[in-house]
Amino acid sequence: MSSPARPIGVNTWVWTSPLTDAGLPALLERIAGLGFDAVELPLEEADHLDPARTAAAVRDAGLAPYVVGAMAPGRDLVATDPATVSRTQDYLRRCVDLAAAVGAPSVCGPFYAATGRVWRMSAAERDAAYDEWRTHLAPVVDHARAAGVVIGIEPLNRYETSLVNTVDQALTALAPLLGAGPDQGLGLALDTYHLGIEERSSADAVRRAGPHLAHVQVCGNDRGAPGHDQTDWPALLAALDEVGYAGALNIESFTPDNASIAVAASIWRPLAASPDDLARDGLTFLRSVTTGTDAPGGTPHD
Repeated sequence: MSSPARPIGVNTWVWTSPLTDAGLPALLERIAGLGFDAVELPLEEADHLDPARTAAAVRDAGLAPYVVGAMAPGRDLVATDPATVSRTQDYLRRCVDLAAAVGAPSVCGPFYAATGRVWRMSAAERDAAYDEWRTHLAPVVDHARAAGVVIGIEPLNRYETSLVNTVDQALTALAPLLGAGPDQGLGLALDTYHLGIEERSSADAVRRAGPHLAHVQVCGNDRGAPGHDQTDWPALLAALDEVGYAGALNIESFTPDNASIAVAASIWRPLAASPDDLARDGLTFLRSVTTGTDAPGGTPHD
């Protein structure tokens, strides 16, 4: 049995980093020409994308927009100084403002500490860190709620953070801020790459996220194109159906040509012959498993 047809999106990090106004229209035209329905727009710095120009480019391309943030070094909401917290909050508010301007329903990312920052914590220290995180995240959630945008918190694997690795940790840490669902301005964003490392069952993790699931990113277990990899795609898609997730499946992979992003994501080799090939192969596979048609080189469920 196939999953219901879903919008399929792709992150512009497959082709370029950083994404700026200058290259945006041509890249969005390329993405639409490949057949995608949606696009993830990474805002690496607050001034990289003008909201009005970005909204026009997205509209002209006919793509549904999503916004993702980048927790570069120096962006932290825990175990840091007040000035860093304030700058990080301001950056996240700018991400929310971009999302509101372009009509994106969510802003997603690991909005707690800089990607790659890890440290050991006792149980008591972890509880204290979660309390501090909630305190510093709450004003951003309030800003998002007022703008009609959902903050989607993404758990990362153990090599990229020691704070939030699993759905259960995210639910525990955010419980006082979470409402009945993402309409309260806060939810979870799940990435199949991180689920494959940290969860015993990616499908069960989706079920535990349940009504709090705001956004989904997909890729192969090697960070390449989704499909014909070790991921149990039928089980994952069935779980998404069970929890009522009707949003896009968004391919997130990374260009190896940008040194900073390649190091941050541990991209040490090309993941496809070209970015277009990665995007096209992933799109073909995802269309197959969401419409029941055969993907080249195998059945939808292999």
